[in-house]
Amino acid sequence: MARFTLIFLTLFALGSSAFAGDKTITIKVSSDSPTTEAPFKGKRPSVDVAILLDTSNSMDGLIKQAKTQLWTIVQQFAEAEKNGQTPSLRVALFEYGNTRLPASEGYIRQVVQLTDDLDALSEALFSLKTNGGDEYCGQVIKEAVKRLDWSSEPNSYKAIFIAGNEPFTQGSVDYRKACKKAIGRGIIVNTIHCGSYSQGVSGKWEAGAKLAEGKYLNIDQDEKVIHIDCPQDKVIIQLNAELNKTYLWYGTASAREQYRSNQVAQDQNAAGLSSGVLLKRVVVKGGRAYNNARRDLVDALAENDDAFGEIAEAQLPSQLQKLSEAERVDHVKGMAAKRKELQQQIVKLNRERLAYLAEQKKLAAKNAPAAAATLGDAVLDAVQTQLKALGFEVGK
Repeated sequence: MARFTLIFLTLFALGSSAFAGDKTITIKVSSDSPTTEAPFKGKRPSVDVAILLDTSNSMDGLIKQAKTQLWTIVQQFAEAEKNGQTPSLRVALFEYGNTRLPASEGYIRQVVQLTDDLDALSEALFSLKTNGGDEYCGQVIKEAVKRLDWSSEPNSYKAIFIAGNEPFTQGSVDYRKACKKAIGRGIIVNTIHCGSYSQGVSGKWEAGAKLAEGKYLNIDQDEKVIHIDCPQDKVIIQLNAELNKTYLWYGTASAREQYRSNQVAQDQNAAGLSSGVLLKRVVVKGGRAYNNARRDLVDALAENDDAFGEIAEAQLPSQLQKLSEAERVDHVKGMAAKRKELQQQIVKLNRERLAYLAEQKKLAAKNAPAAAATLGDAVLDAVQTQLKALGFEVGK
């Protein structure tokens, strides 16, 4: 099984936004959480994504882009295939450059270990706040390479996306050594400078990318992400409520409730930014990149025919605990059929939406200057090129 490891060292400045407001959100990882376990043993090639976010004061625009474009970026992996299979996706999250964090640890914190729970990633993104600081690019790259449970499987894609606006040379860890260490483990380092191209070059962002066989990019972190309304949007979002009802969460009673409530909460977080962001999230949920085999029985049974035999009865959804094994299988298969039907509707409507969107963009391009590159543009550009080089088919 090919493992696809994308270290998405995107130094986002995740600060104040409509999502987090003034409320402090605490992310708790319980002892029964699956986030530190090995990848689910299934049939699909897999993708590991580590997001390292610069949460210093200067990066508020970038953090908003990260939240706005998270599901656009994830959709890129949903559209990629290798050997006819869509890769499964695990994501990790670090923050750095925030003076609320201990100076003795380089103002760095691992927020989420590699996990396939994309809702947990979204929750973590919305919890981050900016402050400070001192941004140590070399040190955060070194820590991500060292701490995370990167796959050792052959033919994997491993890449770091690191974004920020301060010199790449800050801190006691030499960025050159960190980048060489990364590529020595097969991890590409892509750098994203939030500012002018020339400033990024002089600040050694380009040099860091070259050392680790990555791509140097620059973006405007204050560029707004524009959503164009399409006739299909409303129906796609309405289908989301029905789609949520098909999830059969398993685990401890508290874990099941956490998964259920967090799925809804991240829908609300996306909608709080704009209907366009929620739309993109629903499109991802309608595809194969949003896979919850560690938490949801429908996905688990699709990946593993013996899933029921590996899950204790007390960890099953309460409505299934009193059923016979045959009745449980029938119930899950019924939900799977319903989910497939809903996802097919979402996919069909999204194809129609994309066709409409392409026409609208053509018209808009005649009357407006080209928009500056955003975080999502930079990531998609690098990912497409690098996936193709490793034998993935992108955007079929």
